[in-house]
Amino acid sequence: MNSHSDRLKYRLKSSAASANLPLHLVISEKLRDQIARGEFLPGEQLPSEHQLMLTYAVSRITVRRAIANLVSQGLVVSHRGKGVFVKERRKLTRSLSNPLIFFDEDMAQQQAAASIQTLAFEVLPASPEVAARLRLSAANAPVYCQKKVILVDQVPVAIDITYILLQLGQTFATELQSSLIYPTLDKNGVLIERVEALLECTHATHEISTHLETPLGAPLLVNRYVAYTTGDKPVICGETLSRADRLCYSVILTKRATANAE
Repeated sequence: MNSHSDRLKYRLKSSAASANLPLHLVISEKLRDQIARGEFLPGEQLPSEHQLMLTYAVSRITVRRAIANLVSQGLVVSHRGKGVFVKERRKLTRSLSNPLIFFDEDMAQQQAAASIQTLAFEVLPASPEVAARLRLSAANAPVYCQKKVILVDQVPVAIDITYILLQLGQTFATELQSSLIYPTLDKNGVLIERVEALLECTHATHEISTHLETPLGAPLLVNRYVAYTTGDKPVICGETLSRADRLCYSVILTKRATANAE
């Protein structure tokens, strides 16, 4: 082997063969590791197609497949005629611990601004699950359903689908369509005293990927919740589907104090 290019190509093919992977996956993994190590910073441009072809001694189609892998993972963005750039990866933390902190306050403590974009706000018959969670007398009783995108510093981080008791939805309809729901209820005297939450994971559908500007099938965290006001009365329930690369959740667990045994 007479050149660095030949040696690199040999090592690349050896790695691909030993891992039973195609060349484009081996290249994309190498680039992903470089991004993770900070060799390519957010906003920085990756080497051009031609440079990658020379570096790895592979064809243009192999390089394009490798870049497509990174795009699908949400690590880079490709701008036609300009190149491929590393995406901003700042991740924020949502606290689910006591005392209850509203989302906008939580983000403000991390020097970020929260806002919403309402996609739908309408009256629908409650499904049996929603009726049970809100303790409605009839399975198909009317409730307000709000679907909104939650943004942090104008970047979409989550989609929230909330079911609201009919009277509350009617009373605060205007405010709810432009403001986050917990602060809106709180300032109008509907005090949230308890929230039950269940965390799960799922993947982005076509609709969600479009609104969250994330690849189809990207991992999402799902926070399913029921919020209770005074007298242990449920007033809203729903789910927040958040981008796993933008938002994580933190919980503080404490052991309950018990009386000393006699």
